Amino acid sequence: MIILIGGTSFIGVYTVEELLKRNCNVIVTGRNNKFKSHYEALGVEYVNLDITNKEDFKKLPTQDIEGVILLGGLLPANAPVNLNETENARDYFEVNTIGTINVLEYCRENNIKRVISTTSYADVYNSWEKNKAISEEEPRGFSYEGDHAAYVISKNAATDIMEYYNQQHGMANAVFRLPPVYGVGPHGYLYINGKYTKSGLQIFIDKSINGEEIIVFGDRELSRDVVYVKDVASAFYLALKSDQTSGLYNMTSGTAITLEKQVEIITEVFKKSEKGKSYIKYDPTTKNNTPSYLFSIEKAKADFGYEPKYADFEVMMQDYKKEYEAEKFKNLFQY
Repeated sequence: MIILIGGTSFIGVYTVEELLKRNCNVIVTGRNNKFKSHYEALGVEYVNLDITNKEDFKKLPTQDIEGVILLGGLLPANAPVNLNETENARDYFEVNTIGTINVLEYCRENNIKRVISTTSYADVYNSWEKNKAISEEEPRGFSYEGDHAAYVISKNAATDIMEYYNQQHGMANAVFRLPPVYGVGPHGYLYINGKYTKSGLQIFIDKSINGEEIIVFGDRELSRDVVYVKDVASAFYLALKSDQTSGLYNMTSGTAITLEKQVEIITEVFKKSEKGKSYIKYDPTTKNNTPSYLFSIEKAKADFGYEPKYADFEVMMQDYKKEYEAEKFKNLFQY
């Protein structure tokens, strides 16, 4: 049996779908009972659980648990906090760090040997550059400013405590370092320093559907290594099943695509014939907020056979469009 904590996330929903396709027995936890009927219709037990409350773990089984996938956490995109007015650093540590310890203690006490969690790709922000594939051995270097800083620090601490349990208690925990994960879900809007803002991806998709002009700001040759949610979901299964899995893994496509190419593919894939293809205009005068980055996925390939099926951005967007038009999980997420 596999326990997935944080099944109310879009990565969680897709991961459960993948595990069921692989004939796994799954229990899901979350804090939003809107998902209860969704999972029960799939024959999956749903447990309302708060990872910050150690007593809640008494609701979970203690026998025959193969491993735990930990996706519950607090992210800046879901935090309506303006750091110029208030501070939520404590919240990140209570959920992301102490919550992880609670999960690990539940596992240690019940002889469950593996937890697989996630961390931020911004932990090596200072090493990002074009065409340099960052490995898991890259020293940390991140920003101590901005709405992601406390989040990254809390996830770094959680990653370190996962490794502590590996070495101190003989566990085989792993952490996936995730870049932006694309896929149908609640991505239309997100919080940026407390302001609810339409995402860049959603702007490109909406304008492409409507045949409207798209303005691309900054360096059109800026390149990014993103990943599709279905590849991440598959990786969780593969990592759980491998005896070699342990430690930190870059969980990306392993391929960088330029901003220009991204927009060109999105406008082509999402265009409506009756409205025509969007005209793309480039404005290099506005500086990009994020530099280029690329990650090596060789460790994940070697340890559990990870081979992303959607590394080609056009293939990714074609599948994204299919899921988007089918309004997949529309009953769960607003997008």
